[in-house]
Amino acid sequence: MSLASIPVAKPLDHLAECGAAGDPALVLRAETLTFEALRSRVSRLAQWLADRVPEKGSRVASWAAKGELTCLMPLAAARAGLIHVPINPLLKRAQVAHILADSGAVLLVGTKSRIALLEEGDIDPNCRAIEEGEALAQAIELPSGLPPSEADPSNLCAILYTSGSTGRPKGVMLSHANLWLGAVSVADYLDMAKDDVTLAVLPLSFDYGQNQLFSTWYAGGCVVPLDYLFPRDVVKACAKHGVTTLAAVPPLWVQLTEIDWSEEAVTSMRRLTNSGGALTTDLVRDLRRIFPAALLFPMYGLTEAFRSTYLDPSLVDSHPTSMGSAIPFAEILVIDDRGNIAAPGEEGELVHCGPLVAQGYWQDPERTAERFRPGPAASEFGGMAVWSGDRVKRDGDGLLYFVGRRDAMIKSAGNRISPQEVEDAALASGLVAEAVALGVADERLGQAVHLVVRADPGASDAEAALPKFLARELPNFMQPQAIHWRAEMPLNPNGKIDRTALKQEIGG
Repeated sequence: MSLASIPVAKPLDHLAECGAAGDPALVLRAETLTFEALRSRVSRLAQWLADRVPEKGSRVASWAAKGELTCLMPLAAARAGLIHVPINPLLKRAQVAHILADSGAVLLVGTKSRIALLEEGDIDPNCRAIEEGEALAQAIELPSGLPPSEADPSNLCAILYTSGSTGRPKGVMLSHANLWLGAVSVADYLDMAKDDVTLAVLPLSFDYGQNQLFSTWYAGGCVVPLDYLFPRDVVKACAKHGVTTLAAVPPLWVQLTEIDWSEEAVTSMRRLTNSGGALTTDLVRDLRRIFPAALLFPMYGLTEAFRSTYLDPSLVDSHPTSMGSAIPFAEILVIDDRGNIAAPGEEGELVHCGPLVAQGYWQDPERTAERFRPGPAASEFGGMAVWSGDRVKRDGDGLLYFVGRRDAMIKSAGNRISPQEVEDAALASGLVAEAVALGVADERLGQAVHLVVRADPGASDAEAALPKFLARELPNFMQPQAIHWRAEMPLNPNGKIDRTALKQEIGG
């Protein structure tokens, strides 16, 4: 499917209607929901939401581990005419408080233990918090629910928060059409079918994680959500459920290739998908060894446009470092510094055009204007485009290759981390006077977070106290792998801290 054959998008909640009534749709700990049961649960949860939040377009947040609530909320909120704000369960109270305030959420549904972490002032008086078990119990008891919606597919239905290169997390605005067409696109190029079983190990607060649900349900298949403690848990789940589709990021793939896989866990596997960082040649070799019959799909994406490229499995061995080419419904251009299409082999900026492009950043016109701009003159699709900031090259065969990132974003274990967010946390401790967070190449993580700091002259025992403070304030994936203490910071000619010099000093 191409830009010339874009289907008519539907409201997102119609994904619950895609599978055959009696086929399995969602495997929960205590039960397996058929598509008929999925439709009933989505309908009642939507009614429950509408009863509590009658104003269309209001934001409702979820903050919980994978389970019935987090799997159903994207569809139920869409059916109720609300905007879903999924919060990464790994985030801590400071980040969650920011997301709740920035989105203007009027309802938070989450686990009891997580809600208890929030302090006075973290939740606006107009926002009600309710425990997920109570919400689900009340929804199930309703005598009936809402029918499939007739929402305009261009309406906003989700805000996904992602870190920027500077500042706090920003909310990417996604429409029904963005998410529906993303599901259609992925289901198409992965060739998914109704007998597919997807093990959902990625966080459902990410676009890549959510699409595990959406593309599988569009194809009429079944999803098994899993919050794993150890890589071995993934292997056991694959064997138990006959998993056919597994998506992961490079650090998890590394862990999974270091353990033994049973024949039962491997036999049913049809496809492996990767995003959040490039696969190495060694990792590809190890995955081929463990899963000789499975197709391997390396992919590249950004939340602002969901997914941009994938590499055809038949080309992985001959072009192991390529990002591939555009996914269905995406127009991917390489634009040089003069605003023209870059020649083959010439470096330029990756620009994504087409119906997968998001609607901008929530309540942030300035940053929206920086990244979301009219498509280049050479664009066949036209309209608004995402200027990624990533530098790429296209070879003579049309395959793309990643060169580097324009901004200072740290990409670690599949997570996009704002250096400023780590720096702000360090400065808030009162233990340091200056702080610089950097991404340093790491074999397992892609990039590891390193923090360079100068102690506050009035602080005592700062070296021992800072790691403890950061452990309380930042989620695990943002924790510095190393803290480098400096008596003074290098400055550039403009009097600013010289980040390039620091990165060279610590081996970045």
